[in-house]
Amino acid sequence: MITEHPIADEVLDLVSIAVSKGEKYMAYNNSLYFIDKSDVHFFKTRDEAVEFAENNISDRDRFAVLHFNSVKDILNQIPYGEELQRQLNPDPDANGLYNKDGNDFTDALIDHFESQQLLLLFDKQLKTNFMNNENLQYLKDNIKYMGFGENMYRELERNLGEGKAEFQLRFAAEINKKPFEATLNFRKSDSTDMYFFNNYNASLEKSNGEKNEQTFYLNKGKGVTAKEAYNLLDGRAVHKDLTTKEGQPYKAWIQLDFENKDKNNNFEVKQFHEKYGYDLKAAVEKFAVAELNDPDKAKALMQSLEKGNVQSVTIEKDGSSHKMFMEADPQYKKVTMYDSNMKMVAKESLEQYKSGIDKGSKEVKAGQENDKKKELKQEPKAEKEKLEKKNGQSLLPKKRESKGKGLGVS
Repeated sequence: MITEHPIADEVLDLVSIAVSKGEKYMAYNNSLYFIDKSDVHFFKTRDEAVEFAENNISDRDRFAVLHFNSVKDILNQIPYGEELQRQLNPDPDANGLYNKDGNDFTDALIDHFESQQLLLLFDKQLKTNFMNNENLQYLKDNIKYMGFGENMYRELERNLGEGKAEFQLRFAAEINKKPFEATLNFRKSDSTDMYFFNNYNASLEKSNGEKNEQTFYLNKGKGVTAKEAYNLLDGRAVHKDLTTKEGQPYKAWIQLDFENKDKNNNFEVKQFHEKYGYDLKAAVEKFAVAELNDPDKAKALMQSLEKGNVQSVTIEKDGSSHKMFMEADPQYKKVTMYDSNMKMVAKESLEQYKSGIDKGSKEVKAGQENDKKKELKQEPKAEKEKLEKKNGQSLLPKKRESKGKGLGVS
């Protein structure tokens, strides 16, 4: 892969300043051939640099990250511009351009212009190859991250080489005996030769023969993964990191509303934000789930449920174990339980699988209040008996009886 770039002198000055400040990671825009001071950014940690690079990918920009301790490190990793320019622009005098002999001068001039044209063509080819390789790797990462595997790489490379304005790749799989298909849509930028994976159309054929379809959009290479799309089309909810129109990040559960569609014939998307009050961990802990006793297994269980999966669990109650399945249900702030045959457990049968902690917090609280009332009721009686026993008579004043109507006063 070609990594050569002419570099402005100001960039090296900025490198020296960055070293003095302890900023030894540089993100530079390698989608450009000439690197100017506005194309470099410095950071103290690699994570910060990588995060910046990932968040600033566009059809015009793609940032690479490198570590350095000196200006020399930069020059070793990216050949310095002046040296490259000397390679691309030989000294005209070496070709006898200023020879006073007319014939030699003319021949040298022609040779000079021809060499310059060849160098320009060579330079253009280098840049094109560099951009194509970068674009191919970027799209490969997109496809893999989104859960579509690596089987489409060869077809992807072939389509990029054809230079079409847009193209599609097909994906097909069978998940839990249900056919799942997706058409991945790629489009060439209007201003550059870069291609982008913008969205995909997914479909799931249900056991009753019906087919649910939805278009899922990507934002900077991120979005609903293939498995999450399957879960959404199968009716379950998925917990996602989202962004507002103003660019503010937030978390929410999303679920397709199969009763309503938008103007693009997509199902409407229901969202349950954090303020909605759904606590997945608390909902799971209502049941005697054995996996909760192991921190690693508990974490894996929560992550799987957040992705919308139907997750197998072991319920241990009264000395017996039951293999069951559960899924998140944020709309009703609970989890749905299935038996070992994937048959939904009726509400009236759920009690037998609940943990000892959750017999109902209200029942526990009510029991505590009743015990407290009993204690308060017994205290005066015990004190009275104690006083009556002293010297064989009561030291309490006698209660005066009222002959009239009303309350007695002691």
